[in-house]
Amino acid sequence: MTDRLFPLSALADLGALAAVLPGLDAEAAEAARARQNALTKPPGSLGRLEELAIFMAGWHGRERPGIARAQALVFAGNHGVCAQGVNPFPQEVTAQMVANFEAGGAAINQLCRANGAALEVIALDLDRPTGDFTQGPAMSEAECLEALNRGAAAVDPRADVLILGEMGIGNSTVAAALAAAVFGGAVADWTGPGTGSDADGMARKIGAIERGLERHAALLADAPRTLAALGGREQAAICGAVLAARAARVPVILDGFICTAAVAPLHGIDPALLDHCLVGHVSAEPGHRRLLEAMGKAPVLAFDMRLGEGSGAALALGILRSALACHDGMATFAEAGVSGGEVSGGEATAGEVSGGGGSAG
Repeated sequence: MTDRLFPLSALADLGALAAVLPGLDAEAAEAARARQNALTKPPGSLGRLEELAIFMAGWHGRERPGIARAQALVFAGNHGVCAQGVNPFPQEVTAQMVANFEAGGAAINQLCRANGAALEVIALDLDRPTGDFTQGPAMSEAECLEALNRGAAAVDPRADVLILGEMGIGNSTVAAALAAAVFGGAVADWTGPGTGSDADGMARKIGAIERGLERHAALLADAPRTLAALGGREQAAICGAVLAARAARVPVILDGFICTAAVAPLHGIDPALLDHCLVGHVSAEPGHRRLLEAMGKAPVLAFDMRLGEGSGAALALGILRSALACHDGMATFAEAGVSGGEVSGGEATAGEVSGGGGSAG
């Protein structure tokens, strides 16, 4: 299906995807739930590990899913809104950090190695920052589509799970702008310190976002155009990767605030577009918890992390692997010859196994 849908030729095409992309395999999820209830434990006693196993079964389309191939993609971009003094670091740091990723020296390298994910870092025209969204659109439709399609093309359809992360000086400002545009509310409620903004820096961030939202107010009811007006290339690439993964039935683990905010426009189009997505952790950035509540997503972990890079998603991969190890490797009551195994558990809702409103996502 990926080849039939991508590359996208117009942002308006995004609105039709929810109707044609594959959904959860309810039969496989039900079979996994029945297996969980037959394993040598009280039903529900492994908590969210059980929910994660059922989630993976539903998207893999088999009762006993596994992770033989985990792909991690980190997209990097630079942002014109940095001209408004929203970040204490120069944009050259983005390229320097990409070089660090490529040399294996960042946290994401260690976490991918420890949890068994193959990492690829994709720099998106770092020498050509997006436009300053306080002055005009960050990207033209053609630029946004190019980034979307580059993100989609990077996805390995053979992967069993996809981890997504980002890097880009100024992108916490972009994330807060996208969250505010899609979900409304006071800009200050979405805006955090990012890489270490002080009080003056926070005021500049909030002011820049408010000016951007005012300038593009006529577009905010149109989620794809909002992505182009306020987003960055890495945010658009993350959206493309999420959609391509869905077309290939690959479950996704999103990282923290910036990565989750990147897909807010997809939620604005249709929340079902994110049913195959888990959120790896809740970031210490103050807007992330609010964003997860607005999306109806529960994080896998809460470790007070706010690094980005996909680090929280890579850490959550270890939890997901543990969930599937228990699901596949534990004996059933019948296999173990343990009496009293005639148990029944409550049925999970469709949202709980699809990554929607339930605690699996």
